[in-house]
Parts: sequence; structure tokens; C-alpha cells
Amino acid sequence: MADAFSSSSETVIQRVVDVTVRTNTPVEKLEELYQIQKTCDFISEHQFKKVALQFPDELLGDSIAVSEEIQKNSDATPFILGDTSYGSCCVDEVAAEHVGAECIVHYGSTCLSPSKRLPMMYVFEKRPVDVEKCAASFRELYPDTQNHIIILYDVNYSHAINDLLSLLSPEYSNLFASELVVEGEQCCSHGRVKIQTNDSCLSEQDNKQVIFQFGRQFILKSGSGITDYSMFYVGQEGATLRNFMMTWNRCSFCSFDPVTMKGRIESVSINRALMKRYYAIERAKDANVVGILVGTLGVADYLAIIQQLKDTIRRAGKKSYMFAMGKLNVPKLANFLEIDIFVLIACPENSLLDSSEFYKPVVTPFEMEVACNKNREWSEEYVTDFRHLLPGGLSHVPLADQQDGGDETDVSLITGALRSHSLLSSEPEQSSFSSSVVLRNQTMTVANTNSAASFLAGRSWRGLEQKLGETPVVKAVEGRRGIAIAYEEEGTSSR
Repeated sequence: MADAFSSSSETVIQRVVDVTVRTNTPVEKLEELYQIQKTCDFISEHQFKKVALQFPDELLGDSIAVSEEIQKNSDATPFILGDTSYGSCCVDEVAAEHVGAECIVHYGSTCLSPSKRLPMMYVFEKRPVDVEKCAASFRELYPDTQNHIIILYDVNYSHAINDLLSLLSPEYSNLFASELVVEGEQCCSHGRVKIQTNDSCLSEQDNKQVIFQFGRQFILKSGSGITDYSMFYVGQEGATLRNFMMTWNRCSFCSFDPVTMKGRIESVSINRALMKRYYAIERAKDANVVGILVGTLGVADYLAIIQQLKDTIRRAGKKSYMFAMGKLNVPKLANFLEIDIFVLIACPENSLLDSSEFYKPVVTPFEMEVACNKNREWSEEYVTDFRHLLPGGLSHVPLADQQDGGDETDVSLITGALRSHSLLSSEPEQSSFSSSVVLRNQTMTVANTNSAASFLAGRSWRGLEQKLGETPVVKAVEGRRGIAIAYEEEGTSSR
């Protein structure tokens, strides 16, 4: 972890960077891969004049050619969004609004998180997949043809799912494939993608259970639950698969990688992963100062979850600060030593951040709610979509009543110290530099709420101090040379 904060200047010069050179797509294949004509039809139908084209890094090489074709075949002026504000899987509405775009065309991989500001269209890559080998791996992994199986897949392989089903359905009578579904009337998509105007995640249809989550929809047989099914995933290992496995952690998973053309049983211990997340929850319970990281400005209802988190953290007797810093990295968060723990608000695929290299843990909104809301208990349910935590969501749990419980304490599983679970019944009326004295409940119990200001007051060095009139006036002298990490005069006697 030390390398994240400082490194040798020679390392930067001698570092070898692996660069994957991707050849640009020939002009004659642009139509097939990027649906140029459908995109132009979408633009012309709605009479858009300014269009934002959002490309992930790996497709930027084709962005100029695609933009020129769209401009040639429509009356719109395209703008290329080359660097997303947060994750490339989310629609970057903020960058699009900077150029006054009237709609967004999103290319490549996506988390299908709903956006509500601008009309949009998804264009997926058509990555190659050997359907015959995929079907052969499926038969090896599931020799019992009576198994209940659901096929999940990366959006870039959606074009091959119908062919895969045609090979396997005659043999497997209980095989179902998920459908890609996007929410909201603002979204306009083509191909296998359907439009979902109902925000519900679970519904009944002809005595069958319909599950809609993460932009996927599939139907379960009457009388069966999700735990009665096995999951078969077509795609490479990554955030999408990890999100599915954490959410449906009681289902067995197998996968087929179209790049290596090999299938395997996913042997990653979900229980072990969940226990790592539970450790983060214990750290959140011990924390006094919480940093709320805004990891998205495009996913619907992100402002609502920010306000709910602020209220939940305050009522748990903790202090919160909000940060908006774009893409996260270790040095950025290391600048805020006064923060005990961070909570990241992002799309489901980006919220499960591996914070092992970070100086302080980074948790999800669900984990912070488990730590701060006494009514929410840790169970086998794991929620990665923060919209389900809001009122009306499937996993919403109201905050504990302020009159319930009083001063309750338990023992930290990390430090072994006693910690209080008292709820704040009012805001602090007066605040000093070092602490705030607040009324916890209707009794005369008081407590100190630690804040960043009290952390700064306890530090021996608080930054540059002016000391006006306390230092002698001297002539200008030559200063140090070099960079802050290694001045030229360091290690030698001063001249």
C-alpha cells in the first residue's frame, strides 16, 4: 500500500506499460457493428440537432468514422464523449449537457441503469462467440437435462442468444434466457432490448413470477423461486458477473468465456466474499466520520439516496461529508485522513469496489444502512442497486423510531471496545471548533459527535501558518531545487 502514496522518480521513467493495439474497423463494417442506419433513423424520427456519442476507451478508435457517417446520413451535429465522468458503463448525461446535446447514443458495454434527463439509445458491440462450442460447454456443465437453468449474458453477446437457445431448447425443457430490458420512456433501443415503463422488480404474470433486475428480465415457473434455478453466464469474468453472483448468492453459477472458449463452474466462494463485506460493515459501525462519495450523476434517484444516507448517518450519531471527485483512486481518498470510512453511490456494477488497497474502507449504501439502521439486519439478501433501498423499493426498511431503544451498546468485533447505538433526536444547536454537544434523546444524556474539525484540532501540524509579525524579515535566498519527493540538496549538509 505504500507504493500508492510515494514512489521513486526513476520508476515513472522506466515503467513499462502494456498497450493493446486495436485495429480500427473497416468502413464497410461500420454499419453492421455500429447500426449506423438505425441510429440515423432514431435521430431523424425525433428531429435531434445535437447528438452526443459516448464511446468506451476501447472503441474510441472508431469514433471519428462513426461520427462522420452519422453526420453524413442525418441533419444532426454529433459530439464525441471520449472520457466519461465516472464509469463508462453508465450514460454520461453531465458531459452531454455540457455541449447542449439533445440525446445520447451509448456504445459498448453498459449496466443498463436508468437515466431520466435525456433521450438515449443503446448500441451494443457484436463480439464474436462460437455458439457451437458454447452449447457443447453447456452440455458438459449441465448433464441433467431436467435442471432449471437461466441464461444470463453480457450485453455485447445478446446477438447470439437466440442461436444458442435454438440449439439447447430441444434438449432442456426448463431452460430460460433473460431478456434485456431498459427502464423509462426516455430510452429508445433496438433489437432484443425492450422498454420497461414500470419500476417494479417483481410481478406476477399468468401465474408465473417475473423478475426484473439489472436491466434483465426472466420468468420463473409457477411455484418456483430464484433459488431453484442455476445460472449460466455468457461473457468474460468482470463486474457484471460479480454483481449477479453477489445478488443471487444462493444460486449456483457456471460461465462460458467467448474469448478463451472455455466453460467453468464458478468456484469463487460467495460466502467468503460476503464475510469480507460484513467486515466492512463492522468498520462502518465503528466509524464516527463518514465520507459520501458521489460516483454517479446520471443514474436515476441518486439525489434521493444521498439525502437518505445523510439522514441515516446523522441519526446514528455520526458525521457525514459529501465528495464529488469523478473516478476514484487511492491517492485521491488518501488526502482525507479524518474520514473513517467512505460510502460509494454508484451503479450496481461499480459500487462493489475492492477497497483493499485504499487507506480507508469503501462500502455500499446497503452496507452503510446495515451499520446505521437498527431495523435492517444482515442476512443472505445483498442489495447492490441503491434504488431498492428507497421508499417504495423492494428492500426498503424504515429507520428505527427515535423513541425506541434509548442508549444501547454493543461490543465492536474489530476493536473489542464498547460502542453506542443511541439515536440523535435533534440537530446540534451550537458548535465549537473541537466538538458539538448534542441531545441524544429526551433524557439529559449528551455526547460528543466527532467531526473533521475536531480531527484537525488534534493534529500537531495543521498546514501553513502565517505567524504575522512573529518572524524576522530577511533577504530573498535561493530555494531548493527538484521535486518535493526528492530535492537535490536532501541528504547533504546545508550551504
